[in-house]
Amino acid sequence: MEDILRFESIKQYNAFNKQETLHPLVSMIDLSKADPRHSRRMSYDFYTIFLKEINCGDLRYGCNYYDYEEGTLIFLAPGQVIGENRDAVYQPQGQALVFHPDFILGSSLGKRIHDYAFFSYEVNEALHLSSRERDTIKDIFAKIDYELKQNIDKHTKNLVISNIELFLNYCTRFYDRQFITRTKANQGILTRFENLLNDYFSSKIAGKMGLPSVAYFAEQLYLSPNYFGDMIKKETGKSPQDHIQLKLISIAKERIFDPAKSLAEIAYELGFKHPQHFSRMFKETTGVTPSEYRNMN
Repeated sequence: MEDILRFESIKQYNAFNKQETLHPLVSMIDLSKADPRHSRRMSYDFYTIFLKEINCGDLRYGCNYYDYEEGTLIFLAPGQVIGENRDAVYQPQGQALVFHPDFILGSSLGKRIHDYAFFSYEVNEALHLSSRERDTIKDIFAKIDYELKQNIDKHTKNLVISNIELFLNYCTRFYDRQFITRTKANQGILTRFENLLNDYFSSKIAGKMGLPSVAYFAEQLYLSPNYFGDMIKKETGKSPQDHIQLKLISIAKERIFDPAKSLAEIAYELGFKHPQHFSRMFKETTGVTPSEYRNMN
């Protein structure tokens, strides 16, 4: 089994980075205060956000992923693993915001945290900041740090959570900007997605593997499912699942015109395990059953 350094508590991670623990469930960490360390695979039992401000990070990605040199944000949900084990020593740089899931329980953020899909993006899908965006992020980080350094009172938790939520909302806006500024690259991915969709149904893949999934196409395009889904939705206004279903119905209509094929054969060719499931989906989408559509045409 691969060696992974796991952090189970905020206090443990603070100690690792030579940081004082001001609150047991949340911390702002200045990574430059940490000792030089060996490159390791690491996992955290809490939400972790890194603001990297160096041209080449010490994580798994290289300089070629940078849109801007001012800074990059990397988001990790509890349990995710980052980095790699290799014989290299580096000095950590930048800042880290870490907070335990228990800290946001019962809050509006706790109810919405799963809406921030970028916590499940891959490292090479990080958020690359312009200088103005970086300044906005650092300002919010400074406010969180200020609150944590005050005497903890009944307002501390709400103020810190409000600033974390504000930070995440800004990140949602900045990711929208990143999708727009990468339109040319995204168009290439969209074209490849369309080609993969066509190949899936024109070959015998559907009959062997069943109905196509968003995860399948994301993997073929070397993207995480959430990033792929968000990017396609921003570019086209439709989700990848919408595109899959539209393609499925379009091809089904073409094949229904072939009287040599039974409707059951068509259903199996398209990846359905049961013909009745095909009939149900077709009627939900078109308003008529496959047999009614064949008779109409």
